[in-house]
Amino acid sequence: MTFVLFLLYAAIGGGVGYGVFTLTDVGMPLSIAAGGIATALLGQIHILIKSDRSTKEIDERIDRVERTVRDSVERVDVVEARTEAVEATIKHELTERRDALVTEMKQLESLIDRLSKSFENKLAETSQSAIVAPEEDAILRDVRDALKDGRVDLHLQPIVSLPQRRVSFYEGFTRLRRPDGSLVLPAEFLDAARRAKLMGIIDNFTLFRCVQIVRRLAERDRRVGVFCNISASSLEDSTFFPMFLEFMTENRDLSGAVIFEITADRFETRSRTMRDNMDKLTALGFRFSIDHADSLALDLPRLQSAGIRFVKMNGTLLMDQLRDPAGPRPVSSINRRVDGEEVSAVFSRYGVTVVAEKIEDEASVIEILEYDIPYGQGHVFGAPRPIKSSLMEETAPPQELVQRLSNFG
Repeated sequence: MTFVLFLLYAAIGGGVGYGVFTLTDVGMPLSIAAGGIATALLGQIHILIKSDRSTKEIDERIDRVERTVRDSVERVDVVEARTEAVEATIKHELTERRDALVTEMKQLESLIDRLSKSFENKLAETSQSAIVAPEEDAILRDVRDALKDGRVDLHLQPIVSLPQRRVSFYEGFTRLRRPDGSLVLPAEFLDAARRAKLMGIIDNFTLFRCVQIVRRLAERDRRVGVFCNISASSLEDSTFFPMFLEFMTENRDLSGAVIFEITADRFETRSRTMRDNMDKLTALGFRFSIDHADSLALDLPRLQSAGIRFVKMNGTLLMDQLRDPAGPRPVSSINRRVDGEEVSAVFSRYGVTVVAEKIEDEASVIEILEYDIPYGQGHVFGAPRPIKSSLMEETAPPQELVQRLSNFG
């Protein structure tokens, strides 16, 4: 393109020289010089114009680069600000969690410190006054040693919704470990521990650990509840219960996830003290479950007012009573006999949920589904299993606190 323009400028210059030669009296040399000068001027004008255009383009490019740099700097500033905000949030959350853990451990330390004196007296009493058979004495030695060494574990068994079989709750079971790692099962130690008045101590370990496990599950966004067994003696213990109530008040945000479980026979024969203390926990938002119910002939308004929200019954026994047209039926405001297929719905009207437990095979699952039982528990859904060792360590009482219990007995 530039070459073509140069030829054009040369042609114009030649035309100027020819015009000068023909229109004036100057000679040929001057006419050629005039044409050359004209060509040179045109070339210079072209160069100047092109140079000016290039300068503008360069200036525009520089401006664009500057704007890009400014935008990048602004974006970097925004990213840095957001990063600082995220870091501040994380630090705040970590600080809150650390403070919450410290507070929780201080509460636990204070409670165990105050409870230890009562436990020491009770263990001393059982050591001095209890007269037991040799085989029971061996079991009690295992129990005492496990309590002294903090070898009190929690196993969890799933409770599933039906028919989905989605885990909605767990039940916590106490397991005592011997030094060799073998387990002392409840069937072995419960009766002996009750007679020796050690259930309060066992409950203390289990309940505190149960509450802490619920806390850890909540932190991991595991929206499941845990049934925690509590003995009637603990609910009637004038030393234990006030401090336990204090602990649960501090953890009332877990009221939707912690369900206290008591046996049906002890609920039916509960004392005034036990009833009052259950009411105190209910007032905090905690719920109760009765276990080992042997009849559907339960007073539902009474259960409702007592804070009972779950009734557990052996699946086989439950099916036998539901299938029997003349079988036991719950007491309610319904003024007619309730069919077996309606029983679960009648319980629900009073805010009470039926759980079929000890379900061991698929045939039993099919049967309870026919009667719209909403929850099932049993080995067919999962056996009780120990919690993960990492979680066991997280929820264990501090070693120095367990050590305080080592002086008992």
